[in-house]
Amino acid sequence: MKNKKKKSLLTAVLFAPLIASIALGGCASQAVETQTGTNAEVNAKIGTAEAKKIKVAFAQTGKPITYVDENGKATGYDVEVLKLVDELLPQYEFEFVPTTDDDLLIGVESGKYDVGLKNAFYTEARAAKYIYPKEYLGASASGLLIRKEDEGTIHDLSDIAKLDKKLLPIAPQDAQYSLVQTYNNEHPEDPIPIEASESFTVQDGILLIAEGKYDAWLVIKSNYDINVVAKDGAYHNLADELAWSTFAATKTWPLFNKKQQALADAYDGAIKQLKEQGKTKELLVQFLGEDTASYLK
Repeated sequence: MKNKKKKSLLTAVLFAPLIASIALGGCASQAVETQTGTNAEVNAKIGTAEAKKIKVAFAQTGKPITYVDENGKATGYDVEVLKLVDELLPQYEFEFVPTTDDDLLIGVESGKYDVGLKNAFYTEARAAKYIYPKEYLGASASGLLIRKEDEGTIHDLSDIAKLDKKLLPIAPQDAQYSLVQTYNNEHPEDPIPIEASESFTVQDGILLIAEGKYDAWLVIKSNYDINVVAKDGAYHNLADELAWSTFAATKTWPLFNKKQQALADAYDGAIKQLKEQGKTKELLVQFLGEDTASYLK
């Protein structure tokens, strides 16, 4: 009991200046939720140690992975997972900054931002510019956007090969391109012809499938959900003519600035804990409608 009293007195002496400064700073005492959490959460971190501020850039229009909601709040699967990571790392204080894809990539590389979130796949070109952590962040479901008439016969890439269907061209830097290459390497006796295209917009792909110029589009599921399934989607009018078949997933990663190895290592420990607790699975179901990580090979 005596020791506890001494500890309480010592704590009061050490933190008296901090408490006084917070009381004087009007805005610091407001109970308002910010992008980095409530003031109580921030103060709790400062109470244990001076937290290092980390700027986490995210693609502001990447719903459901990264976006700004109707209340101006940063959210989406990637963002919410990083908020949980932040809670497990009291030595850091994350600030979530909405921006464009291009500014994110340039900013993380230059050091303007410490971390970038944009449903990023692994590429060798990016690995030369950014730190990829050991632990992946999420899993982006990949599948085939097809016409309704083919729903019962086309399920995966093997059906494309077997039925001699025409696959929409894919940009070589797209992770979906590597899925076809992997399939062809594993099935040299019956490869799928793949035409490279440097640029195909989501809208072009949807229309080309609907019009019958191509039979299937290998793409991530969020493109289908946002543009076709959603009632406010640009091509919701084609919902009765198109269908979707998920058969694979690609790991997604946060991108760290090259000088942030310690932060990346800390992230690895935190995200591993969250996966073991089932937290990432819960968020995948919440934002993507299913545990897309179950499709990972």
